[in-house]
Amino acid sequence: MDTRRFLIPLLLILLLPLSLTAQNGDKERRIPAELEQRLKEKIQQEQQEKSRLITAEELLSLKRVYSPTVSPDGKWVLYSISTPDIEKNSSNADLYLVSIDGQQRWRLTTSPAADFGGVWSPDGERIAFLSTRDGKPQIYVIPIDGGEARKVSDIENGVSNLSWSPDGAHFAFTSDVKIDSTVAERYPEYDKAQVRIYDDIPVRHWDEWNDEQYMHLFVMPADGGEARDLMPGERWETPLKPFGGAEQIAWSPDGKEIAYVSKKVEDFAESTNSAIYVVDVASGATRNITEGMPGFDRDPLYSPDGRWIAFHSMKRAGHEADRNRLMLYNRESEEITELSRTLDQWVGGTVWGPESDVLYFTAEDGATVQVYRIAVDNGDWEILTGGMYNHDGGLDITPDGETLVYGRRNFNMPTELYAQDAEKDARPWPLTQENTPVLQNIRKARIEERWIPAVDGKKIQTWVIYPPDFDPSKKYPLITYCQGGPQITVSQFFSFAWNFLLMASEGYVIVAPNRRGLPGFGQEWNDAISQDWGGLPMQDILSATDAMLAEPYIDKNHVSAIGASAGGYAVFWLAGNHEGRFSSFVSHCGVFNLESMYGATEELWFTNWENGGPYWNDEARKNYDRHSPHRYAQNWDTPILIITGEYDFRVPYTQSLEAYTVAQVKGIPSKLIVYPEENHWVLHPQEQMIWFEEFFDFMEKHRK
Repeated sequence: MDTRRFLIPLLLILLLPLSLTAQNGDKERRIPAELEQRLKEKIQQEQQEKSRLITAEELLSLKRVYSPTVSPDGKWVLYSISTPDIEKNSSNADLYLVSIDGQQRWRLTTSPAADFGGVWSPDGERIAFLSTRDGKPQIYVIPIDGGEARKVSDIENGVSNLSWSPDGAHFAFTSDVKIDSTVAERYPEYDKAQVRIYDDIPVRHWDEWNDEQYMHLFVMPADGGEARDLMPGERWETPLKPFGGAEQIAWSPDGKEIAYVSKKVEDFAESTNSAIYVVDVASGATRNITEGMPGFDRDPLYSPDGRWIAFHSMKRAGHEADRNRLMLYNRESEEITELSRTLDQWVGGTVWGPESDVLYFTAEDGATVQVYRIAVDNGDWEILTGGMYNHDGGLDITPDGETLVYGRRNFNMPTELYAQDAEKDARPWPLTQENTPVLQNIRKARIEERWIPAVDGKKIQTWVIYPPDFDPSKKYPLITYCQGGPQITVSQFFSFAWNFLLMASEGYVIVAPNRRGLPGFGQEWNDAISQDWGGLPMQDILSATDAMLAEPYIDKNHVSAIGASAGGYAVFWLAGNHEGRFSSFVSHCGVFNLESMYGATEELWFTNWENGGPYWNDEARKNYDRHSPHRYAQNWDTPILIITGEYDFRVPYTQSLEAYTVAQVKGIPSKLIVYPEENHWVLHPQEQMIWFEEFFDFMEKHRK
């Protein structure tokens, strides 16, 4: 037996405390500094030998932790875990409980079906959740101390966005309702025909064709019984697709009314005019409380004392990336005021303090996401968290107002749950460590923040991510990461696709600039991309690239630009304007031709705002001509990998086909990957594995 494996840790435990303050009678004893240093180096060496670089298989097998919700007594946190299975090419979700001190944890559901969307009963003794145990999701209820779950609902089209009324009497949820007639009903004599017929736009959205069904808001007795539609006959939906969820539906404290979000406008494809509607549960009477506010109004939240409804709102019509403000609606006076008027950032997930005098929310602070507190009486705010993290994996607070619960992540770790005292700079403690068994032996990437000069003298906040074993005396390939959105901050996210830890572990240095057109640095910086897609934002990306190319450790013959969506647009644009900087490109679901994009996408407000109108508009015409990547196809000369999904209706796969045709006709080494069952993202584990294999292989193969 090699006793050295046990001797070194034992010596460290026994001797290191003596090096600090150990006493023996009146004399202090210390380990000699040289011995102490050798011991530390030995421990580090052994840890390094045991550690390893992360693989794509390990990345895609990590658990996804989300939706923390504090119990009514403040002692427990309910949360969900989604666990991928590469072999089965699917994921499974279950519910878990953890004590507020993080010391006790257990799994609440164990079904092979998906169990998700858990909510506490008002008395804290039960949890309602959604499960696919019988096919489409239905409501189940389980005691918190375990036992068999009881099925409560049997809704034909399934249940989503579950909530429990504060008095415990009712559930609210959403479900699809058939309103229009089908083509088969209109033409019964042609029963074998497969046809879609439309007389309005949009005809499809995100990853589904519009049909005769609309998602409505329902209530039903919590003990089971008949569900009642609170939007009968309406050709409108709640919540807003595709990203809206249960946060867009809220009960009043007395359980007598529900506030919900819907966009009830005729120019649906061109408008962002969603509104907050309040419906009386007993009578069904409904009113719009944000009438006259033309931008997105979302996420209503009643104050505990019932006096206010807080909600998020964007001011400008047609602008999906306007500053997301925190608003207050006075239920007595019906007056609306902006609470976050002095904060030049986007307000994210929000919760009320128990005394209705403050709200807590998440928002960017530069290129991280932090938790803020804001006072209701004067709008004064402060940041409560810190560090190089995103605190954006859910937010809640205990009923006594003393403890915050949130998800936290960065480039080196996926979301885990933490708690902290609800005070500035309080030290957080972990509630979950679901991925620690894997990540504790994974070597971390080194993260560096830089401020790089732009061509106009401004500064570009930029992340540089180095390989775990980075040695500045060696040469490394460079990846220039082009962010999508286009208005989404390059913050401390942990992506399961564009994963910087995995890229760095494969030996790449990554430069990820927060080019103009991204939030987190004030609305002016965010707005700077609109109608200038191929202008200064692209120069910012090139400036960040050039700054890294000046470093002696970068291999200038092995430089790749990568990105998805608007980042894929950037890749296509750079392919025609990079002047030899890059050796390869990777574009996922990128915008290639702004004109054909206009005719095939679904949310026209986006392209109208970003390009100044439709392409036949004389004023907008110059933007289409100047900024569309297809206008620079004559300059393409560099290998390119193009990836797309057939169910991507936001940036239709034909954009990728157009770009691939250019590369092929010009004889450029190129590859096209089409996922028949994926949308704007690749969501299935095996498809993701192929994505990673092709991604790294292509960049490695194509050097100058």
